[in-house]
Amino acid sequence: MELKAFALFSLLFGAGLAIQFDRLANSERRTFLLLRRLAVLLVFGVIHLCLIWNGDILTEYALAGFIVLPFLFGPRWLLTLAALASLALYLAMQAFPPAGLFPGRTAIWRDVMDANRIYATGGFLDVLAFRLREIPLIASLHAFVFLRTIGLFLVGALAWRSGILQNARGLLVIALPAICLGAALLYFGIEPLGNILLALGYGAAILFIASFGRGKRLLGWAAPLGRMAFTNYVAQSLIFGWIFYGYGLGLFGRLGITQALAIGIAVYVGQVLFSAWWLRHYRYGPIEWLWRTLMYGALQPMLLSRVEGVQ
Repeated sequence: MELKAFALFSLLFGAGLAIQFDRLANSERRTFLLLRRLAVLLVFGVIHLCLIWNGDILTEYALAGFIVLPFLFGPRWLLTLAALASLALYLAMQAFPPAGLFPGRTAIWRDVMDANRIYATGGFLDVLAFRLREIPLIASLHAFVFLRTIGLFLVGALAWRSGILQNARGLLVIALPAICLGAALLYFGIEPLGNILLALGYGAAILFIASFGRGKRLLGWAAPLGRMAFTNYVAQSLIFGWIFYGYGLGLFGRLGITQALAIGIAVYVGQVLFSAWWLRHYRYGPIEWLWRTLMYGALQPMLLSRVEGVQ
């Protein structure tokens, strides 16, 4: 599941960036607004990375966004070429990892032992110091997948620009072959490409189902969760930080798979319910509202009117 979820998130972020780029087409401030949007995301990411959880993805997404944004001014063939080049280089890195990119086994094992001790028993300042010390190790992992992130951003943008996201038949044509081929590649151990194809297939299949009235009702429970993805992402870091770190319940490294899965599902269900309740009263999630306000440099409307609430 994990690498497909990362890939799907990258595809969605790229599509979202392209949607905003196109919707701001008549604005003279388009480039400035989108650059500021990414800059604000970068600030959020660095804060999240340093103070809450060093597994942060926001920082990488902001940096990748700065690289992808100029390509949105170009034609679709340029997006296609850049996406293929990025993903090809990423796949080449999987086959031939650059020397010295990752620390040795001894350093990794030492970090794991320290993490099990400090994260489970340390106070906030102890956890903070260790989290900052771990950043170089985490950075090497980000460097290893950075080209994939850029490539999938571009694929997501291309999916929006080509109109495939609004084409049910086209989505089905993508979903079935991508899932079948991706599963076959995983079966033969070709994971990097298999994961990407499966993510594409899953995403296309979900959109295909949601393109019908019955499918939209079936999946409608997830819409509020997705509209508040930024808020829910940060909230999960705060919740799980309290559950697992020493300044909270200190359960880091002490749970089995079943217990951890049960906690994860419980938090997820709670966020589904909370997101639905919140969006019955407000236009955006709290962090989405702050991000939008900082992007435009003006307070954005937050409360829903009665008419909007009824609709």
